Amino acid sequence: MEALARPAATIMLLRDGPEGIEVFMVVRHQAIAFAGGALVFPGGRVEEADHEFAASSADCPNPEGLDTGALAFRIAAIRETFEECGVLFARPRGSEELIDAATLKRLEDQHRAALNAGSIGFDAVLESEGLVPAPDMLVHFAHWITPASQPKRYDTQFFLADAPAAHLAVHDGWEAVESLWITPARALADTDAGIYKLVFATAKNLEKLGRSRTVREAIEAARASTVVTVQPKGTKLESGKRLMRIPEEAGYGGTEFIVDYMPASG
Repeated sequence: MEALARPAATIMLLRDGPEGIEVFMVVRHQAIAFAGGALVFPGGRVEEADHEFAASSADCPNPEGLDTGALAFRIAAIRETFEECGVLFARPRGSEELIDAATLKRLEDQHRAALNAGSIGFDAVLESEGLVPAPDMLVHFAHWITPASQPKRYDTQFFLADAPAAHLAVHDGWEAVESLWITPARALADTDAGIYKLVFATAKNLEKLGRSRTVREAIEAARASTVVTVQPKGTKLESGKRLMRIPEEAGYGGTEFIVDYMPASG
């Protein structure tokens, strides 16, 4: 029986570095069933509470006029990024500026552990400081669905965001055991060298991101593009590698790729 693909969201946090565009990535704990031990972007499942929050017009700004489902993916991405690495895309109510470093530190100290433990809701965390989420800071980049053959599957929306300079990204120490800022080219090269492990979706999105030299260029390219859903179809080859097929219109530079990246699960 085909496993259900659970909705999920992730943010590719970006900054400009001396060697070009850099993205924040974390190494997942080996014990996690999906992509355990892999180098990934911060993110996780879309919860029912994210939908409820997205449906609350008073507490959840929606300047782009997204439907509740689409907005819920952005809320989940914002929440998961705060939980996993302490970066928070939120503003004081009525302000155009993102939360400052002092307020963020207070929120982390008081609520991040409880939020990770599920003992407090994300809406309550924001309300405690008079904050509202900033979904307009996220730019839709990609949509990938785990292959039907995998025992654990996700339906994931990827977003780009210019990382707030005042927010110090750091892994949570449980789901993620290591974190780093890295250029897409270095992440791919280090994987080829055996330093890191990547799943196919992460690798292809790193390749696509690496076409841009700066954060501004990447975000402008994403805004100008149409996101095409990718659900790879894989065939195991005699060599032990896999032949992965994806739609050409998704913009990854081809339709067939022979890979030896780790499977996301199974």
